[in-house]
Amino acid sequence: MSITKRNHIIELLRSGTSTPAIHNQTGASLGAISKIRSEYCPDILRSSGGRPRKLTSANVQYARRIMRMRKAENSVQVAKALKNVTNQSISSQTVRRNLREIGMKAVVKRKRPFLKPHHRRERLQWAERVKEYTLEDWKRVIWSDEVKINRMGSDGRVWVYKDEGEELNDRLVKNTVKFGRGNVMMWGCMMWEGVGYATRIEGKMDAELYTSILEDELQQSVDYYDKSPKNMIFQQDGDPKHRSALATKWLERSGFEIMKWPAQSPDLSPIEHAWHYLKRKLDEYEVPPSSQHELWQRCEVEWEKIPKEVCQNLILSMPKRVKAVLRAKGGHTKY
Repeated sequence: MSITKRNHIIELLRSGTSTPAIHNQTGASLGAISKIRSEYCPDILRSSGGRPRKLTSANVQYARRIMRMRKAENSVQVAKALKNVTNQSISSQTVRRNLREIGMKAVVKRKRPFLKPHHRRERLQWAERVKEYTLEDWKRVIWSDEVKINRMGSDGRVWVYKDEGEELNDRLVKNTVKFGRGNVMMWGCMMWEGVGYATRIEGKMDAELYTSILEDELQQSVDYYDKSPKNMIFQQDGDPKHRSALATKWLERSGFEIMKWPAQSPDLSPIEHAWHYLKRKLDEYEVPPSSQHELWQRCEVEWEKIPKEVCQNLILSMPKRVKAVLRAKGGHTKY
């Protein structure tokens, strides 16, 4: 091979021309071109082969940015946006693959109460009021709430692992019924020392019924742990029956300090996680309850069995919850 031809091949290699293209231009064999590359251009990186990527790193970062700015939520919407930028058709699968490579993954949106601007302000104000609370302050709080327990299990999705190729069977099925499903409503409270007395709510809860629950179950809970209402802070949500004159007067007359609670804030109350704990225990029964009465019996048993350590661990999370609200400026938290 002449020196002129060899130098021409070297120039083509350094300009990024592929080996097949050089072969077509110069007529040199593929082996000769490879030998020249190794001898005279060892610093030139070899092509990894395959089809060039459709999306550049700038395209992928643009996709990340529009998703964080809520201009797109899923891969289909991102693909449409990228088509306008790149002027080429982009599949949603390509988008998903590139997003996975930069550490993004698809998740199910969590259900959270809708927060209006005034809700965010109230949550932020609450956090500002209690941010200096010590553990001893949180130990004084009695947390209360109502919850619905379904006879046939949770309303939400139930996850289960399956083997590849495993056909549908009873293990992979969540049974549903059209009639006779039923549920029970219950009220309960918890404090640092453990869970308090719980009661089944029969019929519609109104101010009179709620006040009678305070007089009975709440007072019995305080007495059981040998506490004085004057040293306790009572937490309840902002339901109208909770804020009724009848219930408010009883609490004030009994000596309880009432914690001002922001609306739309179940994530700030640790008793919500106590309900989750109770429902998990109820789900461990192999056979569903045959009636609402049997369901309530199970609720009573499992509620009373909740260890005080569970309550204490939940209450210990309060400083973190407060900090989370402050960071979110009154917005949603992970709790």
